Amino acid sequence: YTDFYSSREHATNVGTMFRGKDNALQPNWLHLPVGYHGRASSVYVTGTDVARPSGQLQKDKDDPKQGSVYGACRLLDFELEMAFFVGGRPMKPGEPVTMEDAENHIFGMVVMNDWSARDIQKWEYVPLGPFGAKNFATSISPWVVTLDALEPFRCPTSAGEQSDPVPLEYIRDPSYSSYDIKLEVGIQGSSMDAPSTVTRSNFANLYWNIKQQLVHHSVTGCNMQPGDLLGSGTISGTPQDSFGSMLELCWKGSREVPLEGSDEVRKFLKDGDLVVMTGVCNERPGVPRVGFGAVEGRVLPAGTIGAAPAAVAEASERYANFVLYSYWRSTCSWRVRTALAAKGLLGTTEIRPVNLLQGGHKSDEHAEMNPMKQVPVLEFTDTVTGETIRLTQVCG
Repeated sequence: YTDFYSSREHATNVGTMFRGKDNALQPNWLHLPVGYHGRASSVYVTGTDVARPSGQLQKDKDDPKQGSVYGACRLLDFELEMAFFVGGRPMKPGEPVTMEDAENHIFGMVVMNDWSARDIQKWEYVPLGPFGAKNFATSISPWVVTLDALEPFRCPTSAGEQSDPVPLEYIRDPSYSSYDIKLEVGIQGSSMDAPSTVTRSNFANLYWNIKQQLVHHSVTGCNMQPGDLLGSGTISGTPQDSFGSMLELCWKGSREVPLEGSDEVRKFLKDGDLVVMTGVCNERPGVPRVGFGAVEGRVLPAGTIGAAPAAVAEASERYANFVLYSYWRSTCSWRVRTALAAKGLLGTTEIRPVNLLQGGHKSDEHAEMNPMKQVPVLEFTDTVTGETIRLTQVCG
């Protein structure tokens, strides 16, 4: 997983806050897509709640020489992003992706919320950039939308062109463009009935497009693999209501962001807040609407352990008495075990061995469960209907 920093509007906003308008963009920014390497272990699908992180905070906000204290993040933020999954053939070590071949290595896109702890980030980011402030959670939408589906929505970027300076040849895109994907962010406080939209932006608000990001990522010889995830960076537009983070919307805490339909305001996220992001390509003549599904997550208090997606929590409450009939050398059986573990259900699942070498799968009892006489078989009870459900060859 890699995250970029490719919206000129966002980079300018953040740079202006911390370095002043005249030094908003670093000298390298217009020459290459700035990025940093992250981690894949805490990339979660929509519906996974996020615990407020704790870590080191600067003791005196004006004097870093005073050192740090440990505590819960006070400036929790969202970042409105999109991301793409790498596809195509695996690249060999030392083999870069060329601009001509870049689209063949992009499988599809998702909407992404790169949760950020701004006060933890402030203390730790010098000199190598954010670390713990960005590694506790990244959320993605449920559907991967392919470039073929997005092709009818190709459009110019907000920059229009890259002429000052012209990118180096390897990263120059002859068909420099983006996609018209409308993005929104809503916040729903714990006492609110519905989310209040705080941001309306567009994927076209990226100076460096996804082909350029992929090509630059691999130029040094990084062997990109199918399944690699590359984030766009926060996507902000020019108007204030198109800013892609609370850091920008509240302008580093100097103004409040009202939540419509309530008397609540925000500067940063509170415990209990539900953050909902959506992305959609609106219907055009002869072209149907294309949606990405929502990516959402609720902020839980600091110290909460093992937050599970709401759908998983609901399933674990509704379904019970899990029994897995399996053989220890069956890769399909181990895949089911892995899936159960990922859902937090393996600890309560009874494992009943079926010895294939001794013909256990051919017994009348097993054949009744699976007439194909194979493993694995996953059996459980629907506590609502009382029905016993059996899934055969779940991952076969």
